[in-house]
Amino acid sequence: MQYTVYNHVQRFTPPPFSATMPAMRYIADLHIHSPYSRATSPESTLSGLAAWGRKKGIQVIASGDFTHPAWFNTLEHQLIAAEPGFFRLAADTSNEPLLRFMLSAEISCIYKRHGRTRKVHNLLYVPDLASAARINARLAAIGNIVSDGRPILGLDSRDLLEIVLENAPGGFLVPAHIWTPWFSMLGSKSGFDSVEECFGDLSEHIFALETGLSSDPEMNRLVSSLDKYALISNSDCHSPGKLGREANIFDTDLDYHALVAALRENRRDSFYGTVEFFPEEGKYHFDGHRNCNVCLSPSESMQLRDYACPVCCKPLTIGVHHRVSKLADRNIPLKRDDAPLQISAIPLQEIIAELLSVGTASKEVARQYLQALELFESEFNLLLFAPAAEIAQLSPLLALAIERVRRGKVIRKPGYDGEYGVIKVFEPNELKQLTADVTRKGRWLELFEQQR
Repeated sequence: MQYTVYNHVQRFTPPPFSATMPAMRYIADLHIHSPYSRATSPESTLSGLAAWGRKKGIQVIASGDFTHPAWFNTLEHQLIAAEPGFFRLAADTSNEPLLRFMLSAEISCIYKRHGRTRKVHNLLYVPDLASAARINARLAAIGNIVSDGRPILGLDSRDLLEIVLENAPGGFLVPAHIWTPWFSMLGSKSGFDSVEECFGDLSEHIFALETGLSSDPEMNRLVSSLDKYALISNSDCHSPGKLGREANIFDTDLDYHALVAALRENRRDSFYGTVEFFPEEGKYHFDGHRNCNVCLSPSESMQLRDYACPVCCKPLTIGVHHRVSKLADRNIPLKRDDAPLQISAIPLQEIIAELLSVGTASKEVARQYLQALELFESEFNLLLFAPAAEIAQLSPLLALAIERVRRGKVIRKPGYDGEYGVIKVFEPNELKQLTADVTRKGRWLELFEQQR
């Protein structure tokens, strides 16, 4: 099924290719997890994250999970202070390409409010280990912070914010993946209808929101109450190879306080933009019931009595698009002329896998991925900055695929109820014909110009 909801995206025009981005511009992934979080790869060590961050072209990575005592100990012993509020690996003597860490954690707050059980995930950021230690001491007195890198606490989101403000000068809180049905501030299952309803008298201290994989800034700009917030995007990765599937681009000094100031200002000259999943690829974009293989658009599910699954009659999981539509008070997105850019992308390994008609775990995908990085320095340099003619020297079909992705000309099958969606660049029979045409001597450049 091809489905496009939002057609008003301010499309990204790649600047001229260079081996690195312009001076002072860097990419940051500000939501990751350590090996101490459930269902997380043991390879998500600091060195593992750093190695993949460099492959991706990321300069700043969140530490994740500073509330876990064992991981906090790792952070204390393996990181050393670099720029204000940023850290580098103590064992990293080369320091090239540049890679920094920023202290972060995620808390799963489960509590009662207004007669309903609320389940909200919140991201915490602090500029120093002493602040993290003070927060950890407060949280340890409230609940168990040892069993999971993302601890589950019976703590109101408003009260968690108060703990951050009292114990971490310069620290801040960002509601995580705000539309996810089960565990988010605006989720259909257990969330609120506004920032103010969630954080009450401390709402003024919230200045950024994480959109999550199943929504993008364009969707969020249909809701006028979110206009004043910076919208950040992160991978929420549980294995280092997933770093950067969503990320943020900053155009400011490389330090924690400059990053925070850029988010507060929320202008393109400092917070340049975000790299996004096509939101249909997120696993909660549409409504549905995975066990019954039922995936429905909001308009389709609205026709069902009590949103009951047409197969088993149990309640559907109401997805992100539906929830955004319910809170939206605009028909088209509205944003300032200097608003951060939105850049939709597909991870390079997924593109290569489609070209080869194999899975992303294929050894041949890994080989071609590394070959591409040798030529273009990093994945983001290839996906975002390299001109098509440069990519075509490696592979005409890869160049065509990346051009289509940059223009948003992709085929979208929405995710639902925990099932990731599928984004494709080529129609099922198209790739075979294109591959045959490209092999004809002298045809590839003509073909590329016709198809792009």
